[in-house]
Amino acid sequence: MAVYDLEEQEQISQIKAWWEQYGKYVTALAVTAAVASVGWQGFQWYQNKQANEAGGLYFAVQRAVEDGDAARAREATGQIIERHGKSAYAEMAALMSASAQFAAGDFRNARAHLEWLRTTTQDPVLRDIARLRLATVMLAEGAHAEALAQIEAAPAPSLAARFADLRGDILAEQGQVEQAATAYRAAIDALAAQPTDGADTLIDVIRVKLESLEA
Repeated sequence: MAVYDLEEQEQISQIKAWWEQYGKYVTALAVTAAVASVGWQGFQWYQNKQANEAGGLYFAVQRAVEDGDAARAREATGQIIERHGKSAYAEMAALMSASAQFAAGDFRNARAHLEWLRTTTQDPVLRDIARLRLATVMLAEGAHAEALAQIEAAPAPSLAARFADLRGDILAEQGQVEQAATAYRAAIDALAAQPTDGADTLIDVIRVKLESLEA
């Protein structure tokens, strides 16, 4: 049998004394670390599961829109908003489904998706897009005052031309010819100042609308 010398025995005694004094703290720390590790792994698993589910629902919205099935797109969007309302998938699904509802003539549900997006998103540009499309829905409903109120606040510079063009459409439908013409000219100026793909075509379209006012 192994025999410890005095130095070894003294060391062992010191270790035992230290463990008696601090062992319970070390054990508690070890347990806490283990629980934290398991908790983090569980959280990661949950996050991945949620992302996969949200992605699947978004894909369902996308397929429904491609198939022209506005009802199915609306249902899938409702699910993703209810279960994953804070995800980017929910925001993009709301925008996509709103377009499908609008195309199907379902202005009420198009409004609902866009209102949710406008009040929920933290992305200022996406909020401006929601406002722009919401005003388009309101114009289709004949709610001119609401539509104008929706686009009253200045948008991101990249959307200035679209806002001015829509303002011109609303004012023209109200019979406010001079104000509509001013809005159309502002849209043309904005497009000329920040040329993008398709800008020339859009300028031509706006000019036609402007000329129709002056005829």
